[in-house]
Amino acid sequence: MPSISQRSSGLGTENAFVVLAEVSELQRQGKDILSFCIGQPDFPTPENIQQAGIEAIKAGKHGYTPSAGIVEVREAICGYLNQTRGTSFEANDIVVGAGAKPFIMYSILATTDFGKNDEVIYPNPGFPIYESQIKANGAVPVPIQLREARGFSFDPNELNEKITDRTKLIILNSPQNPTGGIVPKKDLQVIVDILKEHPNIWIFSDEIYSQLCYEESFTSLASFPEILDRTIVCDGASKTWAMTGWRLGFAANRALAPVFTKWVTNTESCASQISQWAGVEAFSGDQSGATFMREKFLERRALIVGLLNDVPGVTCLSPGGGFYAWPNVTEACEMIGVKDSEEFRKRLLNETGVAVLADIHFGPRVPGDGQHVRFSYAASNENITAGISRMKDFIIRNKR
Repeated sequence: MPSISQRSSGLGTENAFVVLAEVSELQRQGKDILSFCIGQPDFPTPENIQQAGIEAIKAGKHGYTPSAGIVEVREAICGYLNQTRGTSFEANDIVVGAGAKPFIMYSILATTDFGKNDEVIYPNPGFPIYESQIKANGAVPVPIQLREARGFSFDPNELNEKITDRTKLIILNSPQNPTGGIVPKKDLQVIVDILKEHPNIWIFSDEIYSQLCYEESFTSLASFPEILDRTIVCDGASKTWAMTGWRLGFAANRALAPVFTKWVTNTESCASQISQWAGVEAFSGDQSGATFMREKFLERRALIVGLLNDVPGVTCLSPGGGFYAWPNVTEACEMIGVKDSEEFRKRLLNETGVAVLADIHFGPRVPGDGQHVRFSYAASNENITAGISRMKDFIIRNKR
């Protein structure tokens, strides 16, 4: 058998899908599983967007499009960005892809060179594909710690300390997966002032949860003119409009748009034309569906945080955005005699049928911050209530 490349053998993954496979197998065996492990809205795509997709199919819009995307969807994205970020993007600044995720890879490819020890700073805990793609593309991952004491944001001074002559790209994500933390507005200007001192560094601003920001109105790094030219805004339709399976995302940056377009041509050719026409409606049409979902997530946030804080040995900060809760289970682990959050997660799944993710699925544990698990509260109120009740009973039953 021929060998497999080291790059492929060492490639990371998104453990939400690994645990989902475990869940599916247990469900296939007839087990009653309440799953909080996958990060996708549990609502259908809004009807007006579905209809736009159906109309595209009926109109015969089935073929390739330009790699950057159809003009109509890029113009709709411009309107959406400029309205929600206070920017002045133009259609040619936008490149559309099969989801937002590919632009993580494209941005690393566009700003670093393989094997040159170029560094990329990224959040920890964080979306696992950041570190995976940094390594796979021959750059050096440099984590910046998100700390519970800061509401799962980072200390701007620590960012300044992490920057070296080899730093080529900084990845920021707010609201953040997996913690739900946001970068406070008071810190944004400090961060921008730091970045002004390092004009050769690109910034990747992952804003996929931007419209699910609760504690403060969302502020994009692209709204700061001092760093706009080197800020890559990445967003998409998956979370705000419940369009995960449509695979429609985009990146916005005037200088890098031609580079991203070439990478799209080299990989996916273009996003689905049908999804692009549905995206026109998502980004520029009636927003009542998105507003409804946001209100439901806000309601669920209050429910799950309240319930988690009533569980013995568990504390949970209220997330500033997104649809994830990141409870601290350090004391609960000690109470039932498990060594860490991963053992806690496995027992919770196999003994109670509650599926969550452990902190180690999102990077190394932050020193001194204890053990955490992630709940996605993209689930019904009934399932949230039942799931946390099972978790509470599990801890009480196994308390030593």
